[in-house]
Amino acid sequence: MTSTHAFWLAGRQATGEDSFDVHSPWDGRLVGTVSVPTDAQVEEAVAAAYAVTAEFSATPAHVRAAALDHVSKRLVERTEEIAQLISAENGKPIKWARGEVGRAVSVFRFAAEEARRFNGGEAQRLDTDAGGVGRLALTRRFVKGPVLGIAPFNFPLNLCAHKVAPAIAVGAPIILKPAPATPLSGLILGELLAETDLPAGSWSVLPVANDKMPALVKDERLPVISFTGSDTVGYAIQQSVPHKHCTLELGGNAAAVVLADWSSEADLDWAATRIATFSNYQAGQSCISVQRVIADASVYDRLVEKVVAKVQAQVTGDPSDSATDVGPLVSEDAAKRVESWVDEAVSAGAKLLTGGKREGASYEPTVVADLPDGVKLAVEEVFGPVLTLQKVESTDEAFAAVNDSKFGLQTGVFTRDIQTAFRAHRELEVGGVIVGDAPSYRADQMPYGGVKQSGVGREGVRYAMDDYTYERVLVLTGLDI
Repeated sequence: MTSTHAFWLAGRQATGEDSFDVHSPWDGRLVGTVSVPTDAQVEEAVAAAYAVTAEFSATPAHVRAAALDHVSKRLVERTEEIAQLISAENGKPIKWARGEVGRAVSVFRFAAEEARRFNGGEAQRLDTDAGGVGRLALTRRFVKGPVLGIAPFNFPLNLCAHKVAPAIAVGAPIILKPAPATPLSGLILGELLAETDLPAGSWSVLPVANDKMPALVKDERLPVISFTGSDTVGYAIQQSVPHKHCTLELGGNAAAVVLADWSSEADLDWAATRIATFSNYQAGQSCISVQRVIADASVYDRLVEKVVAKVQAQVTGDPSDSATDVGPLVSEDAAKRVESWVDEAVSAGAKLLTGGKREGASYEPTVVADLPDGVKLAVEEVFGPVLTLQKVESTDEAFAAVNDSKFGLQTGVFTRDIQTAFRAHRELEVGGVIVGDAPSYRADQMPYGGVKQSGVGREGVRYAMDDYTYERVLVLTGLDI
């Protein structure tokens, strides 16, 4: 029997009256049973976070940094255990799960470093005009209040880390709500935070049911919401609390653009390898997974041949096997949705070059060409192991195709021309342009986020710290400066 996992209420373990089971999407086995907080316990967590705000924000930087360092080191020590847990509850191949733990290690380390140097203040002399003689402005940042962090299932540890670590770094209390499908990784962070000296009430990890979230979102004591998930849910949250600060990391249908100058065999091999890998590496369940390949006509046929071969070479199967590249989607329903979108496109005239078959929650790595306008694969985020191919005649046409989307998260541009790289940076309507690689590259310290329906605000440790705080100016008068 699997024991019931407690949640973390204002820094201590607690259990509620109800629970739910977490099952592996690969084989359906029970991974864990998780206790659900009652309404009264949620209220206790919010009240504690609100009450401790002044104390926590005044905590010395070395205290917060030490706690973050501790979590980073403990994640290293427990890497294999946690990776196995991620793989079990998420279906993520173990090699990618180990990589996710490594990224979370870095997130907490970056946050510890930033906590030590954050908010030193910036002085500004005001005597640039006569009325400012003898005056000096000092600008520092202060927390907006407790943060409600809502994390998704696809990176169940690292995207929890991206909510929690910046909050602790600035001294903002946080209530973390992990995804219902993958709560166990978030609860592990609670175990590690409980080993630190952070003030009681400064953090909670609450596996609250989704239908209970509207009340929590609207609670005035939680002025900051950091959400990662679908555009539908994200914008519904924003519309329900327009006066709150919402950071929304939402969907995408990321494009990899292969231009005419990226034409040698080695170049095309590299592009095809990166495209095949990162259209499938989380079973396509990544906001910056390669969904669209837009290739110049001069290299298109050679690229397509290589991409299809490398997609077919992806090893699918048991996520606990270190050789596996592609595991199941998070649920059978998710796989059925992907299947239906591919079937719709093929029925409308698209060419299926490889894949297209489903077994339970698993869907074959799939390549589709010649998409008709208007089908879901052409306009929505598939969030599955499917990539589409499009031939263009010029850089102008390629960049127009990238921008012809309601999403704008990241784009990969395979070119060796520095002017084209800067043009891409200037013209592409996305939050990030990755030159010489797939759009799926993310370093956890860089700003990460999108435009259009891909969201608002930025993650990346220091950038999230800015989002959780606001500038307050102090003007000193009568100084001889």
